[in-house]
Amino acid sequence: MFKGTHAARIIVVGSSTGGTEALRVFLSQMPLNAPPILIAQHMPESFVPAFAARLDGLCALRVKLAEQGEEIRSGTAYISPGNVHMEIAKHSPGYCTVLKDDPPLNFHRPSVEKLFSSAAKILGAQALGVMLTGMGKDGAAAMLEMKQAGAINLAQDEASCVVFGMPRAVIELGAVDEVLPLDRIAERAILRSREH
Repeated sequence: MFKGTHAARIIVVGSSTGGTEALRVFLSQMPLNAPPILIAQHMPESFVPAFAARLDGLCALRVKLAEQGEEIRSGTAYISPGNVHMEIAKHSPGYCTVLKDDPPLNFHRPSVEKLFSSAAKILGAQALGVMLTGMGKDGAAAMLEMKQAGAINLAQDEASCVVFGMPRAVIELGAVDEVLPLDRIAERAILRSREH
């Protein structure tokens, strides 16, 4: 369905405290033709461009700051710019990014809740959610929405988290299909992204 990959799904990722290192591990294990990946990481705006550039240099796939109305392609990870929300919209023949300066949600902008909620509504069963280390509950309710819409959801286990808040919240809600150590999440995400 996506150019250069057999993936049937788009991967959406939420992370906060400890997420910069978790994303490095997760993305560096992704192949060149990985499914499209959209990321909401809580981070000060001024740090995001350098973070994306550093990951792009470390990873086989392309890592970049998301831009408004950008076509979502395989082999690319899109990181939400600081201080804006990122959502997904339909864009023939596929999907595109939408950046919004709506008020913070769950005290965050970008909010994982906004990204995951749009994945539930727009992608439904074409989504694969990943919740990485982080404090609080941002994205938990929307990850449950994703599961109810047919998505497959993975969460980082407590032992490998810097802070187990966000993964704990989604596990307690029953929104997760698998709980995995950080170094196994990329491999499982690739395998499960091929499920129709």
